[in-house]
Amino acid sequence: MSWLFFSIATALLWGAAELFYKKGALPNEKYSHLKICVCVGAVMGAHAVFTLLTKDIGYNPINLIVYLPVSMLYIVSMAFSYFGMRFLEESISDPIENTSGAICSLLCVVLLKESLSTLSVIAIIIIMIGVLGVGFLENKGETQRKKNLGKKLAIVAFCMPFVYALLDAFGSFVDIFYLDDFASTPLIGVTENTIEDVANTSYELTFALFALCLFIFMKVKKVKFGPIPQHKDKILAAVFETAGQFTYVYALSGNGAIAAPIISSVCIVSLLLSRIFLKEKLSWKTYAFIAVVIFGILLLAVAEEL
Repeated sequence: MSWLFFSIATALLWGAAELFYKKGALPNEKYSHLKICVCVGAVMGAHAVFTLLTKDIGYNPINLIVYLPVSMLYIVSMAFSYFGMRFLEESISDPIENTSGAICSLLCVVLLKESLSTLSVIAIIIIMIGVLGVGFLENKGETQRKKNLGKKLAIVAFCMPFVYALLDAFGSFVDIFYLDDFASTPLIGVTENTIEDVANTSYELTFALFALCLFIFMKVKKVKFGPIPQHKDKILAAVFETAGQFTYVYALSGNGAIAAPIISSVCIVSLLLSRIFLKEKLSWKTYAFIAVVIFGILLLAVAEEL
């Protein structure tokens, strides 16, 4: 039953990561989203080096370039997410971002001509209803966002989780071609036992290089990064994110049909943590539509594993 422990651990770790991402995404700090990217890249880079030193995965550096399309889709999606977190409640952004699984399913249907089960179709419809409901309430002035941020920035902020969901979905879709079958993967020198480690290491090293470029960019722009203790929330978010990625692999190695919905419950964990620690308060209508989205996500996770 170790997979159950790792499934619950993944949901808790990623839920905690979302909490600290939000705490680190300061609305009045212009480059806080880029600073989060730097912190995440640094931690992921350290984990990649640790993997290379402690595991014999036969890593070929050319895989950095081979896996680059997937890595950049994931990384850029996260950068957009961090920007949106500066202005949007985590209780809203996280459920919307987790609709990426539904979008990926639709991409597989449209582009790969795959079929969806009836339960999956129902789940996607439920998710769409919930997301449209949240969007309707935002547009009808149920929040003070437009008043506080201005109409343009409020719209941009609300679009960020949708941009994340789209890019992350495309990343997952392209990832299918890399990880579905080790015999036909474009990755170089991998085996059935090392393909996931090679892909994840490539992603983490790419994130580290991306973070280095951002750090240099901010130095050129004369942006003060500040001392490390000042970024404790950003660093903690990066640690929880990376730890969750580690437990995620082991979680899916057991009973995937049960592990998937448990991991998808990260939305619920994030919602509870945001309500408790960030004191986020939304209207009951918004919470109702968010609950619809979360229910749809859990239902889709179950349907995809049946």
